[in-house]
Amino acid sequence: MQQERRELPYGVSGLRLALGDDGVAVLTIDRPEKRNALTGAMWAALPELLRRLAGEPGLRVLLVTGAGGTFSAGADIAELREVYADPASADAYHAVNVRAEEALAAFPHPTVAVIRGACVGGGCQLAVACDLRFAAPDARIGITPAKLGIVYPAVPTVRLLRLLGPARAKYLLFSGELVTAATALVHGLVEEVAEDVEQRALEFARTLASRSAQTQGAVKEVIAAALGSGDGGLDAQAAVAAWERASRTAPDVTEGLAAFLERRPAKF
Repeated sequence: MQQERRELPYGVSGLRLALGDDGVAVLTIDRPEKRNALTGAMWAALPELLRRLAGEPGLRVLLVTGAGGTFSAGADIAELREVYADPASADAYHAVNVRAEEALAAFPHPTVAVIRGACVGGGCQLAVACDLRFAAPDARIGITPAKLGIVYPAVPTVRLLRLLGPARAKYLLFSGELVTAATALVHGLVEEVAEDVEQRALEFARTLASRSAQTQGAVKEVIAAALGSGDGGLDAQAAVAAWERASRTAPDVTEGLAAFLERRPAKF
């Protein structure tokens, strides 16, 4: 997926960013010698990387993947042993971890996790924070704090609950077991399983890039508001109303209707 994409200069050790002329950016977790395990420094860098990436001209879709045959084996366990030696450092680590997850979930464009091999623990946390997940048949997905005696933070627990429902979220978190791509598809943990998952994800990303960013932005905000609302969806209704007002003077509707009537692809 990195072919015909320019590397962006603000990547950091273990995280690479590239952007193509098709509007598709790729964030690669790049520690293949450690099965793409995530360090504290990588978690800490993600919010700023995503903030800068969101400002790139022409960006429409973000794919998140891992180098080599693994998405991510999760947190660097050797580092965690030091982190958990002190309660304050453990608290600080989880705060950084959650900020990174929330930054990915709040990214203003569609995000798709492209999963090969292990997608475990913190890797699964990032995948679940994406809008969509595509997996290869060899993918194995799970969240493993129960194997380590760690309490999974509230933010990713609730996000998993909203994605899967209570029983399936408990299934993963109680057991720490890794599920196959086929089981993940049945459970709704991934949207598609494809043999050539990189090519399929890229094709889908290019489809998304050809659609209205205004519509997609509204969908992201309204669904986030509805899921986070305790008032029966009033926050979502307000978000829809704001997007609808903005659309009245934006060019997307004019172009979309004209393209339909002229029987041509829209140029958003």
